Amino acid sequence: MSDKIVLLPDNIANQIAAGEVIQRPASAVKELLENAVDAGATEIKLIVSEAGKTLLQVIDNGCGMSETDARMCFERHATSKIKNIDDLFHIKTMGFRGEALASIAAVAQVTLKTRREEDEAGTLLEVENSVVQRQEPVATPKGTNIAMKNLFFNIPARRNFLKSNAAEMRHIVEEFTRVAMAFPEIRFTLTSNGQELFYLEKGSLKQRIVQLLGNSYNAKLVAVNEETDYMNIHGFVGKPETAKKTRGDQYFFVNNRFIKSAYLNHAVMSAYQEMIPADSFPMYVLFIDIDPSQVDVNVHPTKQEIKFEDEKIVYAFVQAAVKHALAQFSITPTLDFDLDASIQQLPSVSQPFTQDKKEIVTTSPLYKGFTQKNQAHFIDRPSASELKHWKDFYEPIQKKPVFFDHQEENSAPTFISPPISSGFTVDENTELAQVLQSYILFPTTESFLLVNQQAAHERVLYEQMSLASEQQPITVQRSMFPITLDITPSDAVILNELLPHFKILGYLIEPFGKNSFVIQGTPADLEPGQEKQIIDFTIEQYKHFNSELKLSQREKLIRSLARQRAVKTGTRLTEQEMRQLLKNLFACSVYNIAPNGNPIYLEFKKEQIERMFGR
Repeated sequence: MSDKIVLLPDNIANQIAAGEVIQRPASAVKELLENAVDAGATEIKLIVSEAGKTLLQVIDNGCGMSETDARMCFERHATSKIKNIDDLFHIKTMGFRGEALASIAAVAQVTLKTRREEDEAGTLLEVENSVVQRQEPVATPKGTNIAMKNLFFNIPARRNFLKSNAAEMRHIVEEFTRVAMAFPEIRFTLTSNGQELFYLEKGSLKQRIVQLLGNSYNAKLVAVNEETDYMNIHGFVGKPETAKKTRGDQYFFVNNRFIKSAYLNHAVMSAYQEMIPADSFPMYVLFIDIDPSQVDVNVHPTKQEIKFEDEKIVYAFVQAAVKHALAQFSITPTLDFDLDASIQQLPSVSQPFTQDKKEIVTTSPLYKGFTQKNQAHFIDRPSASELKHWKDFYEPIQKKPVFFDHQEENSAPTFISPPISSGFTVDENTELAQVLQSYILFPTTESFLLVNQQAAHERVLYEQMSLASEQQPITVQRSMFPITLDITPSDAVILNELLPHFKILGYLIEPFGKNSFVIQGTPADLEPGQEKQIIDFTIEQYKHFNSELKLSQREKLIRSLARQRAVKTGTRLTEQEMRQLLKNLFACSVYNIAPNGNPIYLEFKKEQIERMFGR
């Protein structure tokens, strides 16, 4: 009988090993950017085409390589970082195992140009399927220029598993952000399909954070800076009002290497306890400097998961540092989250206090009575016109969510079929009550329902938009004064991908230069002044749904919009609004389950209640 065990050919072994390191274009971006950083570059350019599937190129002005090193760097486990076993426990560089270039060369067509400062000519190498096809001298600037073309050209099955260009581009931006965040002293640029997405000048960490995550954080960052003999921590955390429903803006770096750690994330979350809602996530960019001998970074192929020798000390230190920073800036848990959160999004609060409004207020005798001396007992009775101005000034606060889509209050909405399946009837004689400004009590013959008003409205909006996406698109109301929306580059990638779906749902949004969009129109039933907040928060919710792989883009968007536009918990409703909301709900094809799978109402039957009272 012949022997069964044979050695794999080198090219097949390399392709199998590459699967651990290079899973998608973004994996190659991470490895190439980290190599450029290790080379001591002060300027790094990333150029991608077709989300890295066609071209992924990194150009740096680092130390470059000799002709021999250029040839050796594509061999597996060839590295300049480790000479003996002790070096493995004192690693201060980003890469060290010598797998990156070998893995890339196994699954792509690679062109490398490199030159050291002391060399007159550089070296050109072309590698395909782990085999050097061409090597010759070349004129090239100091540093390294490496281009990876046609990723997975020799493994069609792997290429088929790649997502859409927009999805892969999101991952590339994510990896680029992580490396650029860690090294604000390096100039980074990112160009995609000929368009420059990022141009990050050298600067401070705070400037880099604002460049990458958006101007909204500019005045809402709290500095963290603690030093001990064991470890140091520095960086920034967001003030409680910046907390979001998704984990997006959370970055931990250990010795300048981005890591993922649920354990340390819990330490930060516990520092924010009682300052933010339980389902929200604070923003943070935190750098931990610790003796490399106390850390094992060699526990994961991408080196994003690490182990500390003493995790409990690190946890306690991170928690204490964040708590101390928040306390120093007088940020204490005094916020009352039982208040109506939607008030903060109203135009009267979010829009600027214009000079016209200021003049109306300051010329009023009522204002003078409170601001001038000796006027407490001499307040004139305001005229009718003055009272009208005050009423106009506060009017936006009294606006309510729209439940009837510009129809008469007693008429059924056109998008809902007649109620035939629910068995619940709501008419003008039905007595309704609101409980805790969040739930509606609805009596039936032998029971009563406790209806979650936000979940109910989400279901109504969800069915309206689902029907529109399948049949006739929602009518767009064009804006007389279009609104400009400036967002982060990573969010711009998402929004560009969603523009056709937004249009079907009544939102006409057009690109307007780099990372800017113009909202030209919105659904006819949308309250004016809320457009920007709705788009911003919808993108956040969309990112929240990205973990649910089985949902289509449109489904995620509809769910996100429904959640954002729904009447919020803590909003007081009139009896007519409650009545209309329940009519719309019981006319839905599914009226008992919210789009996220949670129940919309609980039913308390008479016999259950009597048993509870021992009858």
